[in-house]
Amino acid sequence: MTAPAPASAPNPSAAAETTIATDSATAAAAAAGSNGTVRRTPLILRNRAFAAVWLGQVLTQAAVRMFQVGVSWWIVAYAVRDARGLASGLFMAACTLPAVVLAPVVARTVAGVAHRSVLRTAAGLAAATAGVLAVWAQGGGPPLAGVYAAGLALATCQAFFDPCLTTSVPELVDDADIETATGFELSTQSLAGLGGALLGALTVDRAGMAWLAAGCAAAYAGAAVLVASARFRGPASAAARSDEAPARRPLRRILGELPHMRRILVCFTAANLFTAAVFVVIPLYTRSVLGGGGGTVALLEASLGTGALIGAFTGTRVPGRPTVAGAYCLGLMALALALPGLFADRLVIAGCLAVAGWCAGAVSVRFVALFQRLVPTADKPGFFAVMQAVLGASLPVASLLFGSAGDVLSPQTLCLVQGAGLLPAACALALPETRTPEPAPSAEPRTPAGAR
Repeated sequence: MTAPAPASAPNPSAAAETTIATDSATAAAAAAGSNGTVRRTPLILRNRAFAAVWLGQVLTQAAVRMFQVGVSWWIVAYAVRDARGLASGLFMAACTLPAVVLAPVVARTVAGVAHRSVLRTAAGLAAATAGVLAVWAQGGGPPLAGVYAAGLALATCQAFFDPCLTTSVPELVDDADIETATGFELSTQSLAGLGGALLGALTVDRAGMAWLAAGCAAAYAGAAVLVASARFRGPASAAARSDEAPARRPLRRILGELPHMRRILVCFTAANLFTAAVFVVIPLYTRSVLGGGGGTVALLEASLGTGALIGAFTGTRVPGRPTVAGAYCLGLMALALALPGLFADRLVIAGCLAVAGWCAGAVSVRFVALFQRLVPTADKPGFFAVMQAVLGASLPVASLLFGSAGDVLSPQTLCLVQGAGLLPAACALALPETRTPEPAPSAEPRTPAGAR
């Protein structure tokens, strides 16, 4: 349940998965790009530059997710004997901080530096970082501080790469293909992250930390080469498209005029404190309760990610007004996250995580689509920046809180806390304090409308 990228996401790095506005912005954009599009040759087959950059994105998304899941499992299963929860929580916090803390720096860099240079440099530095770690780990187990530093460096590179890639789409494709390219690029982030999550823990179990880092280095190096080979059209054409853009208003004024959306953001932020903790809880639960290995971690991560993908593509079919549908989804997610605290069966837990992922994807699509329609076009950049910052800030906090608690409480108790913590947010979202308008289902996602 988090909103990681511009109007899409990043996902902060972790992106994938159960954060309520991250991967969902993705699906919303994908749905927008598919409406009314004439069937013809796929974009990646007729635009080599976009295909190269898209492949680079797939490699970086898979690499960063593979590294995060793999290292989290390595910490819990191999590297740390005491305070495993705190150690894994600190690592996940380090992986989510750059996207939040560096947001202003990233915005200025993307606005003032050639996009291909930013993308190529970010991927190249990430490849060098992972390569150094691979060599270091080859000679023996690297110190925990070194792995933390590598995770922080990779997350920093990704914090520049993702928003820059989204911003550079107009420099790679024609005007008529912008929506298709954006939807395609965003919809594949979840798939790449899912593939990386599947490989992370398995690679650590079967080959060790050195090969995990080497695989990430190869993926980042491949991305750097692909981006360097692509021909960007330059910022001139993109600037021409924004000549008629109205002046942006202060962010406080935007949120002041959208009280119902402000309430939704507050509810999502509270919910994220409990849903984001699943990435810390999964490895702890696998080792302490299930007694499983990397294969079990991969199964649970895959269940969560698959559910989120299905929810992202079916969320528009959930009936009811957004706040009502969102409240029901949060309630169902609370039940799904709490059940593993009562039943310690691997298949039951996989099913629960699939349901939780579906709820996150479905509710995200509904609300991101609502925001796209109701927020005035000139205010969208500021609104989505606030949304990403507010929701993304809960990720490192959740990692630290639940990581520390994992050394005192059992993973099953943490599951019950997650479920219980979601209920107040679900109730607050359902309050009939303000009627949230919902555009007609037939309305085009890209057509902004004023609040009714």
